[in-house]
Amino acid sequence: MPIHYAIALTALSLLITGCQHFGGEPPADVRQILSEQRLAGCPAQDDSCPLVNIDTQRFANEPALNALIDQRLREMTANSPGAQVPASLDGYQQTFLREAEPGWSSYLQAKLREQHGPLLVVELSSYLYTGGAHGMPGRAFINFDREQGRELKLADVLLPGKEGAFWRVAAKAHQQWLLANEHDAAFSRQWPFQQTVNIAFLRDKVLLKYDVYSIAPYSSGHPELEIPYEALNGIFQPEYL
Repeated sequence: MPIHYAIALTALSLLITGCQHFGGEPPADVRQILSEQRLAGCPAQDDSCPLVNIDTQRFANEPALNALIDQRLREMTANSPGAQVPASLDGYQQTFLREAEPGWSSYLQAKLREQHGPLLVVELSSYLYTGGAHGMPGRAFINFDREQGRELKLADVLLPGKEGAFWRVAAKAHQQWLLANEHDAAFSRQWPFQQTVNIAFLRDKVLLKYDVYSIAPYSSGHPELEIPYEALNGIFQPEYL
């Protein structure tokens, strides 16, 4: 074998080994936990039966992440400022059904949206209906670093002093969203850009998800803004790009 060919194969082998090392986190061991409770004595086929549906996940060997998921789901049950966060999801189910009127329902969900490297991105969803024209949905994310054993927030991945620069890039993504959805200047004045805490660090982009009634009316659902990582050079710490 020519020596230059052997060197090339060796280099390729080292490159592949390095890629496996940096992206070689084993898939998360996750188990679904599903619970649906209805008001006692209420027929299952009765659509007016109050119910609580909790569809969550438990990750093996990740107690900190499991505790975060439980806490965030409980926080998403608070439907008014100052509302008390229940001590447990089981207790929330019992209280909701005891106080519910016909037609009331509550849905809570946690699911693994994406895994890349050491990062687990969990998306949280809620929907609460307690009468009226429609219910209120909610969304949130947890970006969990398995190596560090903790949640990553926006401040953890930004270079010092770059928060303003990040939100300026996000505002440009908002302008693109307005154009893509054919929203005019009047819409933009009524529903101006704002920041959000619902941020997901996905494999190829940063995703910003907005609550209903934030930058668009209820009929628009949960608007999403996408920022490719190449737009964040000099804003994000290099290891997170």
